[in-house]
Amino acid sequence: MKTNNHVVRPFLIGSEWVTGGGQPFNCTNPATGQINAVFGTADEKDVARAVQTAKAAQACPSWRQLFSHQRASILYRLASLVEDKKEFLADLQMKENGKLYKECLGQAKEAAATYRYFAGICETIPGELAPTRGDHLSLVTYEPYGVVAIITPWNSPLVLEAQKVGAALAAGNAVVLKPSEFTPESALQLAEIALKAGLPPGILNVLTGGGETGAALVRHPDVRMISFTGGTATGKRIAREAANRLAAVALELGGKSPHIVFADADLDLALSEVLNGVFSSSGQSCIAGTRLFVERSIYEDFVGALVQLSAALRVGPPDDPTSQFAPLSSFTHRDKVESMVQMAIEDGATVLLGGARPDAQHLSNGAYYLPTILAGMDNNSRICQQEVFGPVLCVLPFESEEALIELANDNVLGLGCGVWTKDFPKAYRIAKAIEAGTVWINTYKRLSVSAPFGGFKESGIGREKGFLGIRTYQETKTIIIGI
Repeated sequence: MKTNNHVVRPFLIGSEWVTGGGQPFNCTNPATGQINAVFGTADEKDVARAVQTAKAAQACPSWRQLFSHQRASILYRLASLVEDKKEFLADLQMKENGKLYKECLGQAKEAAATYRYFAGICETIPGELAPTRGDHLSLVTYEPYGVVAIITPWNSPLVLEAQKVGAALAAGNAVVLKPSEFTPESALQLAEIALKAGLPPGILNVLTGGGETGAALVRHPDVRMISFTGGTATGKRIAREAANRLAAVALELGGKSPHIVFADADLDLALSEVLNGVFSSSGQSCIAGTRLFVERSIYEDFVGALVQLSAALRVGPPDDPTSQFAPLSSFTHRDKVESMVQMAIEDGATVLLGGARPDAQHLSNGAYYLPTILAGMDNNSRICQQEVFGPVLCVLPFESEEALIELANDNVLGLGCGVWTKDFPKAYRIAKAIEAGTVWINTYKRLSVSAPFGGFKESGIGREKGFLGIRTYQETKTIIIGI
């Protein structure tokens, strides 16, 4: 099938590649504005077929009765194949979401390491024997849900698909993966790689399409668990749908993370990490430190130095090794970021840096937006309360530790937080008081698949990654044996 002189890229159900019953869609390179490829859209019938295929495959002895070390061996092979194709996968992600190539390459390597990590846990995680109050044994076992729907965003598909799919497969489930319509290719590549690694057909199915495809998947009655990373509003809709039939959910949602700098911090290091914490990935990260709180006594000097450093960032094409700041993921998203900055200006914010598209002619065809720093607004302003998911930093002064904690926690979101001070007892007090799933002290945005990750409040439900990350994708069963 062809459209607009492009062959429609099919998706995978079982072992069959199909173009689907929905209207095909274009995927555009945000750095150039050119169409990368055209992809098929899964309609409701395709979704139903994929779920039923996954359900049958998961119930089949060739998967359900595999010992854990046998599932692990498939994941080890998958990891090796991802590593072998890391440059190719990095290039694909770069062309789909505009990330710097060097960042994409790092994420491709991290994806391989993630599959390897869950393979290792799969064959080593211990069982449990519960304490008894009688003449019996109480065994605690963990079983897969069955069919797991996984819906991933466009900002870091290689890594996020690995974190979810790796854990769900290690737990013994079958997966129906729906990637973002902006970045479908990495998921389709994963499907090909998984079959080559020996994963039985139907255990990993990949459906491409937009919100309607995702909605049909979420509401299917045979989907017993839903794992979603994305915006809070969409996460709430998924939670409501799952609640109707008591399906389990793991939701990793938005962030508006406070990044805190005290006067006694290592200010040179803090400057570098604050800049990286908000402007790496062009600000398109749920844990970006987008609310910067600086102690009043150093506010003017610190913010002035930060503006200088940020202005020196080299904005350019993602495949240019000298670029430090790449385009946003899509033209639609750039429009959203622009509108939110305009909203902040209308609310009284002052633009210290950026707030516009770059002037350079060679960037005019891409979805570029300059690193932006805003000041002069209150913490309760809309720009300080709403996630932008772009390169927009709000800077605010604070007077005392007590006032800071109140300001930092005054948000419905609670995903990450950074604290900079040489006073460790103070840092620990702040870390304990902040309502966030991850707090970094004298560092920022350092992540590992071995550490649990998730949010407080409206930043999500549940935890993924870490030693017990597989348990997110399993149900607990107690078996009591008389002796």
